Amino acid sequence: MPTLNQLCSIKNTRINKPRRGSRSRRLDGCPHRKGVCSRVTTMKPKKPNSAQRKIAKVRLSNGKRITAYIPGRGHDLKEYSHVFVRGGFVPDCPGVRYHLVRGKLDFSWHEREKRTKSRSKYGMPRGAVDYYKTDDK
Repeated sequence: MPTLNQLCSIKNTRINKPRRGSRSRRLDGCPHRKGVCSRVTTMKPKKPNSAQRKIAKVRLSNGKRITAYIPGRGHDLKEYSHVFVRGGFVPDCPGVRYHLVRGKLDFSWHEREKRTKSRSKYGMPRGAVDYYKTDDK
């Protein structure tokens, strides 16, 4: 219960504090959006990391343009590929606040190497490990 001084004082009046907005604002409050790749390229991460991070410039279904990270090892994306975008920033890539979802639309779950751990993060089906098994006898 507030005191009389707290209620009367201009300095201490209770106000609704503004809520922090979403980090993935271009999705317009949606969890996912469809989009079309306009460019697939790489970028260098911030110091002290060094690598070539795979990214895609994407035009979303709401008309907005974003830069999205391509997760996993290897991909088959090119210009005009249809992709599914989710939020999630990449800590060492400035301006990259979105991830592409593997296994949806034109973005295949196939990778260069088989994956048994973190399989669901990369859209790999449960029986996908058998897909990579080859009998070279």
